[in-house]
Amino acid sequence: MTTSVVMKTWMCLICGWIYDEAAGLPDEGIAPGTKWEELPPNWTCPECGARKEDFEMVEI
Repeated sequence: MTTSVVMKTWMCLICGWIYDEAAGLPDEGIAPGTKWEELPPNWTCPECGARKEDFEMVEI
């Protein structure tokens, strides 16, 4: 039996930028499939510099 991994999206509450776990951020060295929890604690929004605490999981 295979278990499907659910990829989530996270939105910056400051500027609205979306982090998609399935896509990752290859330009920043974050591979596709990287879960939100796996991002470094000091990671910031590439658009506005907001911290991870300023993001909220969203359904798209």
